Amino acid sequence: MVNLLANATNIVFICVIAALLIAFLVWSFVSNKKKQKAYNDTINAVKPGSKVKTIGGICGEVVEIDEEENTFVLKTGTGSDVCYIKFDKQAIYQTDAKPEPAPAAPAEEVKENADEKAEVPAETAPEEKESADAAAEEKPEDEGKKERRNKIS
Repeated sequence: MVNLLANATNIVFICVIAALLIAFLVWSFVSNKKKQKAYNDTINAVKPGSKVKTIGGICGEVVEIDEEENTFVLKTGTGSDVCYIKFDKQAIYQTDAKPEPAPAAPAEEVKENADEKAEVPAETAPEEKESADAAAEEKPEDEGKKERRNKIS
């Protein structure tokens, strides 16, 4: 009987360890996918005029981008000491280019927001509509501030 109980405990322990290992692997995979997507979005946001630092440490301004070859031309130097170097886009280490935010509102939410805005009477002035929209947006923030104050107290 004691051996049976010890075996069951060992099996439960092994199952818990296996479940934790699987959860860690899934979490790691999802995290890496998010990082890779953010990196690709940043690289794709680079346009002529963007400041870039390459993995080799060369800093400059993007002059031209070739989407077919996945390369860009970097202008370095100042005055008469200007140099143009062609790099692969994957050589970008840092950039000031910011990816455009993805549209966050699905079609259903857009319809709901349009219905809410339609509730404002048509004869109100545009300034009144803006103040009504601002007041509606401020209410959730005020409630959130009250909740934070209550948690702190």
